[in-house]
Amino acid sequence: MQKQSAARQVGVRVTVSFCILHFAFCMTAVQAQQQPGMPGSMGFTSGIVASNVPPQFKDVTFAQRLGQKLPLDVRFTDETGRSVALGEYFGSRPVVLAFVYYQCPMLCIQVMNGISSALKVLPFTPGKDFDIVLVSFDPRDTPEAANAKKRAHLDHWAVRETSNGWHFLTGSEASIRQVTSAAGFTYQWDTETNQFAHVSGLLVATHDGTLSRYFYGVEYSPRDLRLALIDSGNGKIGSVVDELLLYCFQYDPSHGRYGPVFMNIMRLGGVLTVCFIGGFILLMRRREVRSAAEGHA
Repeated sequence: MQKQSAARQVGVRVTVSFCILHFAFCMTAVQAQQQPGMPGSMGFTSGIVASNVPPQFKDVTFAQRLGQKLPLDVRFTDETGRSVALGEYFGSRPVVLAFVYYQCPMLCIQVMNGISSALKVLPFTPGKDFDIVLVSFDPRDTPEAANAKKRAHLDHWAVRETSNGWHFLTGSEASIRQVTSAAGFTYQWDTETNQFAHVSGLLVATHDGTLSRYFYGVEYSPRDLRLALIDSGNGKIGSVVDELLLYCFQYDPSHGRYGPVFMNIMRLGGVLTVCFIGGFILLMRRREVRSAAEGHA
């Protein structure tokens, strides 16, 4: 009997401790949600006051066009010199899309590196689960420049085996404007620096070319990119764990990132708490019955 009493006391302590931890987690989550001054992910505006924007950035934006479809019939030239329609990269899987130019001295390279850095820890494979399409917004770029950029980038990241999932496109001014306008991406040539002034970021589109997610800056959260691909893949990629992540995290268009859905997390925590307590009571009951049987024996 003393053993049974001690076991019950331990069980009560464990259960109470678990409930306290769950309550503390929920309160922390709520406080984090209400915390003011949380920085956004639009790092390109960091430190620039709206009334003090440099002249070359006055007409440079990357406005979200969520739900809008890309003009998939627009034609470009790929890195091999083949004429292609943008729609050839859509149809069966989601697409990561970025606007760059291949003679860019710094920012565009960082965008590409940001994509590859996030992909290093993703369980999805370019060319199998999704495609990556880079569209140059400089009409002076050539297929040769696109091919050289592709080889250099894949060699740098040692991922030549995924080359069929990377597509480097060039096109005419008219073709470029059609796609960039549909995506909300504007840019401007800066005569002082002989470079394009533009915003860095990427988009994720569904298999039919619908714009579904925007991410800004040059570093992209692997978790956010993973969730965006699952969302845009209409359930065709991902696992049960990924579906659980989607339940706990939701895309916030105002910040261009995934944030925790606190009510869902608390509901999930409540269900887990009930399951834990029920399982613990069942386990203790079985031990009690077993101990009583051994006592009779």
